[in-house]
Amino acid sequence: MLEITIKGKAKDSKARAGFFETEHGIVETPIFMPVGTQGTVKAVNQSYLEKDIQAQIVLSNTYHLYLRPGTDVLEKAGGLHKFMNWKKPILTDSGGYQVFSLTELRKLKNDGVEFRSHLDGSKHFFTPEKVIGIERSIGSDIMMVLDECTPYPCDYDYAVKSTKLTSDWAALNKKAFCNSTPLYGHKQFLFGIIQGSVYKDLREKSALELNKLDFDGYAIGGLAVGEPTETMYDLIDFTTDFMMEDRPRYLMGVGRPENILEGIERGVDMFDCVMPTRNARNSYLFTSKGILAMRNAQYKDDFSEIDVNCSCYTCRSYSRAYLRHLFIAGEILALELASIHNLHFYLELVKEARKMIIDGNFSEWKIKKIKQISLKQKNNPEE
Repeated sequence: MLEITIKGKAKDSKARAGFFETEHGIVETPIFMPVGTQGTVKAVNQSYLEKDIQAQIVLSNTYHLYLRPGTDVLEKAGGLHKFMNWKKPILTDSGGYQVFSLTELRKLKNDGVEFRSHLDGSKHFFTPEKVIGIERSIGSDIMMVLDECTPYPCDYDYAVKSTKLTSDWAALNKKAFCNSTPLYGHKQFLFGIIQGSVYKDLREKSALELNKLDFDGYAIGGLAVGEPTETMYDLIDFTTDFMMEDRPRYLMGVGRPENILEGIERGVDMFDCVMPTRNARNSYLFTSKGILAMRNAQYKDDFSEIDVNCSCYTCRSYSRAYLRHLFIAGEILALELASIHNLHFYLELVKEARKMIIDGNFSEWKIKKIKQISLKQKNNPEE
């Protein structure tokens, strides 16, 4: 069991600060996990990821690693940790979201899902048992079950069938997990995924059924897929009431900095999203005083720090003018420097939230913080 130790709770919300321990290290919560889908966080090398960004855990993807480089290569390498030279914890998504996003390239069946590779069109079949086997080959510290991520919108009848399928698969995942062993000597943990679309009765049913299976942790899936933001917040708040107090709680694929703070307030411990790196590659930086669009002409001769309140490598070393120049010139270094900054911003945000929870000042701080970081700078048009 991956028990979470709670070090502090907010006085007027569900926000909590704690930690859990894997054999590759301790993870302090709340935590943001940089997304390294294919065994790499895009544009950021592992040295910066560990030392400057201070990532405690990263996320990789079962679907993508299964297709490329393949489980045979990963096993020969001794697992993903050795393959990518990352000594800290790794969580692997089951690949369910990626498979179900293929839409016309997949066929859903009771015992799994048939799909065609987005790389070469080759046919494959994922069962809960096969996914567990792939995640054993990867050697991740935390493995996610195979589930169906319901689309939005979907009608109630579809959501009922989908939620039942996820629960049935969860039982098969757990059985396969218990009947298999780690390949590389370190303990692995398995998380269940709560589904149910926007229907609260289905969310409750899904959570209670997964609780009976006694997973090491629990995730909220199927949100941030198009539903209104307030609906998402309401469903998070509702669902965490049915999640075990002593297990990590993970909100999958969310999101913007303010989304993360709202999720923390509603009792979530773990987050992941491609937004910090994707926005960085498109020249948008999150800062303590709002969002900067680094291609804008006003930064052409702005030699000030990118964010005066940031201590990341990029802000310590380069000016706004230089970073803008790199983007305009199409230099690859721009992607790395911007990604380092945005990931550092996210990790510092959850670190500060943790401190505020323990100190008893989270709710008041959260309101002020969201106002600061959500501002959009009034920029001149791009040259």
